[in-house]
Amino acid sequence: MNPSRWIDTAASPPQPLPDSIEAALDYLASATGHPVYLHWTLARLKRGCPSLADAKREHPTVFALLLEHEAAVEYWDRGRLRIVAADDAPAPEIILQRVLHQHRRRFHEVSNRSALLPAAIAAPPTATAVWLAALEPPRTVAANVAHVTPVAHAADVTAASVTPVTGGWLARAGRSVNGSMVTNTLGVADDAQAVILFLRDRASHSPHTRRAYLADLRRVIAWCAQEQLGPLSDLTRHDLLAYRRALERQPKHGPVIGEETPLSTRHPERRAHPGGPHEQSAAVASRALAVVSSLFRYWLKTGYLIANPAADLSGGAAARAAWTPTRIMPARVIALCDAVVAGPAPTGLTSPVWTRRCAIWSLYRYGGVRLAELVGSDAIGLPRLDVDAEGNWTLHVRGKGNKRRAIPLPAVCLPPLRAYRLARGLTVTPAPFERLPVIHSEKRDALGASGLYDEVKAVLLAAEDLVTPGDTATLVILGAASTHWLRHRYARTLVVDHAVPLPVAQQLLGHASVQTTAAYAKTDLAQTRAFVEGSFSRTK
Repeated sequence: MNPSRWIDTAASPPQPLPDSIEAALDYLASATGHPVYLHWTLARLKRGCPSLADAKREHPTVFALLLEHEAAVEYWDRGRLRIVAADDAPAPEIILQRVLHQHRRRFHEVSNRSALLPAAIAAPPTATAVWLAALEPPRTVAANVAHVTPVAHAADVTAASVTPVTGGWLARAGRSVNGSMVTNTLGVADDAQAVILFLRDRASHSPHTRRAYLADLRRVIAWCAQEQLGPLSDLTRHDLLAYRRALERQPKHGPVIGEETPLSTRHPERRAHPGGPHEQSAAVASRALAVVSSLFRYWLKTGYLIANPAADLSGGAAARAAWTPTRIMPARVIALCDAVVAGPAPTGLTSPVWTRRCAIWSLYRYGGVRLAELVGSDAIGLPRLDVDAEGNWTLHVRGKGNKRRAIPLPAVCLPPLRAYRLARGLTVTPAPFERLPVIHSEKRDALGASGLYDEVKAVLLAAEDLVTPGDTATLVILGAASTHWLRHRYARTLVVDHAVPLPVAQQLLGHASVQTTAAYAKTDLAQTRAFVEGSFSRTK
């Protein structure tokens, strides 16, 4: 094996691995933040520890093996550290291959090193160019669309990239485009590139946000094609007001503009809005206007446009003020799920898998994070855990808009995390500057969004066995609940149950507007009535 054939595309600029196996293993250990392949001897153990007592305390497994064998090997395998006698350890080349395969989004093998470097440097715009495939209006309307074939990494290939990526409809500039490259900070001269940069900056972190933005941009493009308008930067305020009226005139039953089939048909997991089809259509229309408004605000702020025809197009603050969260798990249902996590592991489930499930539940239950915020990212090293000198744990995540926030974890959340780390072969508390995935996968380093979701649903499913016979309401809630229900419960606990100041709750939840946080105060009229009654009680 020649390690120098592997390119680290996350480095700036991209660079090949060292030539030797040993140096390449050291490079991977530095890049990933955890040991990859360490060959232990008594001499090495003594060099790293002041005394044998310290060595036994800091490396108990290694110390025990060295009492019976001349050498031991500590290596990384499928998301955890393993320590075995040197005679039983796999060859370093095998471990190097496995780790490179686990990080295949970052490390790429090429026969000609110079052939990959330009592609690696251009990887970010290539990934966003793949998203542009979904923006194409119907072929019957856009017949003269220019053909573009981008080069994408295997990890970026999606269903949209299987068909030709066509952005010709957007590859134009309208009357509002700023022609001066001095003040046009985007540095592009057509809507296609401007949309790509908007998606990269505003929707690159969460696949759910990206999917929603793409759907809403498809909708406005379909309307423009139908009305023979466009490109987007050519739309006037009169055009956008007509688009808003078209959305408002959508029938109570049936799809809105750009939707060929109802959402519930294409995505069974998306249940109908609690208010019914009319309210669901109104919510879709409001979101569609919000995305268009966000696009034009971004273009104006970055200097791509000289004016914003979409100013005050959407409800914005008014919509947030009218929003009321309804998908909140009642305390009795939360108690059933907590009892599942506190109980014994199900039959046939190994300790690493069970402790991982409990840790995932605890982070969503007591951290209030969004589903995607627990998905690991090698590029930014988030999410991650750290512990201060007083033993306080903090979860660091990246939320919407690429905003980072620190979430203090309560003491009740820590036992499942400690048990999970021990089962995984790690230290009880995270080491300083540790870059290991918070939640690991058996096949690669970090567990993805679907895996995290499935683990939470497994807890909800197990809680159904604890429901009192005949309690249909609780069974319905357990069947419908998801990770975001836990986030709503976390917010309600802060805002209503413990009257945490709204700016503090907003910071913990990562809300862009404090009005969104304040909406949780409207979820329980009985408790707010008690607050008012206590504040104005009669004095005897």
